[in-house]
Amino acid sequence: MKISTTIFYTAIVSLKLSLIALLFSSTVNNPNVKPSSSTNDIEQKVDSVLALMRLNEKIGQLVQYSGGWDATGPTSSQGDQHKLEKLKRGEVGSMLNVTSVASIRETQKIVMDNSRLKIPLIFAYDVIHGYKTIFPIPLGESASWDLELMQKSAEIAAKESAASGLHWTFAPMIDVSRDARWGRVMEGAGEDPFLNSKIGVARIKGFQGDDLSSEFTIAACAKHFAGYGFGEAGRDYNTVNIGVHELHNTILPPFKAAAEAGVATFMNSFNDIDGIPATGDKVLQRDLLKGEWNWSGLMVSDWGSIGEMIAHGYARDKKHATEIALNAGSDMDMESYAYEAHLEALLNENKISIEHIDDAVRRVLRLKFELGLFDDPYKYCDEEREKNEVYTPENLAFAREVAKKSIVLLKNDNKILPLSKDIKSIAVIGPLANDKDSPLGNWRGKGEYNSAVSLLEGVKGMVGKNTKVYYEKGVDLTIPTVEPGANQFLHPLKFNTTDASGIPAAVAAAKKADVVLLAIGENAYQTGEGRSQVDIGFAGLQNELLEAIYKANKNVVIVLMNGRPMDLSRASEIAPSILECWHLGSESGNAIADVLFGDYNPSGKLPVSFPHHVGQEPLYYNQKNTGRPFSQNHVTFSGYRDAPKGALYPFGFGLSYTTFEYADLKLDQTEMAADGEIKVSVTVKNTGNVDGEEVVQMYIRDLVGSLVRPIKELKGFEKISLKAGDSKTVSFTINAELLQFYTANNKWEVEPGAFNVWIGGDSTTKLKASFNVVP
Repeated sequence: MKISTTIFYTAIVSLKLSLIALLFSSTVNNPNVKPSSSTNDIEQKVDSVLALMRLNEKIGQLVQYSGGWDATGPTSSQGDQHKLEKLKRGEVGSMLNVTSVASIRETQKIVMDNSRLKIPLIFAYDVIHGYKTIFPIPLGESASWDLELMQKSAEIAAKESAASGLHWTFAPMIDVSRDARWGRVMEGAGEDPFLNSKIGVARIKGFQGDDLSSEFTIAACAKHFAGYGFGEAGRDYNTVNIGVHELHNTILPPFKAAAEAGVATFMNSFNDIDGIPATGDKVLQRDLLKGEWNWSGLMVSDWGSIGEMIAHGYARDKKHATEIALNAGSDMDMESYAYEAHLEALLNENKISIEHIDDAVRRVLRLKFELGLFDDPYKYCDEEREKNEVYTPENLAFAREVAKKSIVLLKNDNKILPLSKDIKSIAVIGPLANDKDSPLGNWRGKGEYNSAVSLLEGVKGMVGKNTKVYYEKGVDLTIPTVEPGANQFLHPLKFNTTDASGIPAAVAAAKKADVVLLAIGENAYQTGEGRSQVDIGFAGLQNELLEAIYKANKNVVIVLMNGRPMDLSRASEIAPSILECWHLGSESGNAIADVLFGDYNPSGKLPVSFPHHVGQEPLYYNQKNTGRPFSQNHVTFSGYRDAPKGALYPFGFGLSYTTFEYADLKLDQTEMAADGEIKVSVTVKNTGNVDGEEVVQMYIRDLVGSLVRPIKELKGFEKISLKAGDSKTVSFTINAELLQFYTANNKWEVEPGAFNVWIGGDSTTKLKASFNVVP
């Protein structure tokens, strides 16, 4: 039976359709009429469906459940039976964590076979950095500063997800985050609003493509709205204390860019801002996002965040929380069971309006039409595609490409890297050296346990048969608390702090080798949701291992695997070379080997600042000056007495196997009107003897403003390739869009005055010019 011709048949018979519904069915149900995807057409269809709906069905569209049961078998609990009955009555709008074509088809079939109106479900999943083919964690991928690359990786993730029956991902996370203690720093693009905006839009375009109804695209979700990355003390879910200007100038720009790029959905956040939980923040959701920004997409709560307003002390009970959330503009309730229980009673009590319910339902229906689910609820359920288009050799090859471009060379004294493939001996040492799971990182979708290429495997695959490769773990990083392959996300980690018995063997291997590759850092589950830490150094006995190995062999390359900026102060002091490798995904070991042996010249740049000490956190480059910023010799200097003020490795930093020289910074004029523009250019030369890529970065400072302005702000970047000895002129345009900020007048505007502009290879560049904006 063809779904597109029968989707509303039952409803038509039972309700004796009105003319408007009949007109709707003539376009949707007639196989000779091609459905139009125009905005007006979709809005007419949405209104037509809404006119057929009863209140319980409207409320149901605002309910999202997590799956977790076998739809083909008997239910296993009272909770599952409740969900099943709600599905049969058409009182569920979306399911998450139901994966695979078979499970999705069977769950969708429950609705299509039993419910009155047969409104299809949307199926969602956390596809954060890949579905089955796992790419670098988002923070690592952001280090590539390659927007086309990131768009393509999101496109592949979307294709694999869609091939497995899914319609919607809860990504990208575009929270600006400045505190390395926060576990979810791994899930975003770092500390800068401009970079977050560009990367967020690239990933949205990758997920959604040009047509959401395509079977190769899925709906994206801009999260978390808003302020989640600013949790006090780096604690997850914690309170956020910021002013309105910090909110508009630092936190909101990536979300504004996402809305303008047409992101299909937003997710609100767990935290409160200035005492108001984001889930219940009417000013943010209904007034700003849906009002001033005129965004027409779907706002979904984070997991249980409506009910959590009770724990915040903002709602008396779940009924009160429901009232607050809907009135604030939260459309879909993810796993709070609040809307289904209380919306009808609140409507009868006139504490919420039918207009707000209808607006929320329209947003759900609109997305379902845009995805093409009304034409065919099973359009994504293709077993052949799932079998042939997921985890393919082509996808893995691209994962390797993304991974190698995400690696950042932090230190390379004496040009210890790249290594020769003919080197006589290498010692591969460390708790992460032969780890095939940690490289997958947290939030690894359907990435299979122990499926990544390890560093040891990558190295062995790169060298010839005459190179001796020694391997020793040295120490275990963690002590197992659950069975291998179990869901580590749900369990705390226990670190090994006592068993150093493997260090002597590691030292012996180091003594025999020409060079040591020391793989240390973080287990995959040290970062991610709920993984905040007060200590961002090397956990367990890794420091002891580092000291022992360095004492045995000074030719140490630290291969750092991690999901956050770490305290590398001691490591940077003694190790001649440090390669920041993040958690790089499925092809991790091969990509690292590509860089170690010079098949690829590293080009990554840090999207976050690395501190000298955790006590500097939160740390970020675009700070504001105090009234005493300059003299460190002054007793009241605004810094630290026991550590530097700035970063050990600053935002935008990254070395190469070649060197780049910047010169001839030029402006085509030194004055511009507030609505004008200035062209700025610089000459970049590859002064080394190997080809390489460089991320050319432009920073601007507004010297005097109605509000104190940051000392530098990233306002442009371009990744270029240069052959050895070649030069290139790189140009940027400075205009009102780049110079405006949310001023003391509480609006976005460009203020006249003096500006500095810098262009260079990182945020500490000194090559500077000046210009003025005139009224």
